[in-house]
Amino acid sequence: MNNDSINLLKECDAGCKNATNSMEQVLGFIQDSKLKDVINVYNKQHIEIGNQCHNLLNKYGSNEKDPQPMARAMTFITTEVKMMSGNTTQKAAEIMMDGCSMGIKTVSGYINKYSGANSESVRMANKIVKLEQDFIEDLRGFL
Repeated sequence: MNNDSINLLKECDAGCKNATNSMEQVLGFIQDSKLKDVINVYNKQHIEIGNQCHNLLNKYGSNEKDPQPMARAMTFITTEVKMMSGNTTQKAAEIMMDGCSMGIKTVSGYINKYSGANSESVRMANKIVKLEQDFIEDLRGFL
């Protein structure tokens, strides 16, 4: 297993953890049951992909990567402040969409950065990008 493949999987794993942390944080503010259902579906899918990345990393003899503590803290604080200011359904959808956009940009950047990654790792990264795109589409109705 080459380093590009391992590094790409580590970034995908950390990104899925960031996503699930944000979704679980936002769920505590949401009253709209339909939005909760949508977020729960995508949270489950992010957990599944993160587990797949983790399993591949174990298979290749590498450790998982946790999100950076400072980035995690900043995201947490920003989300808390945004969710306290007004329409929680719309705000939650906006926060989730912003996170999806960031995920698409970040994972796409890592696909380019780790261009020597094997097809299995790239396929996993592209799976995340597609999941984020689908999540954005499903969130549009809550804006």
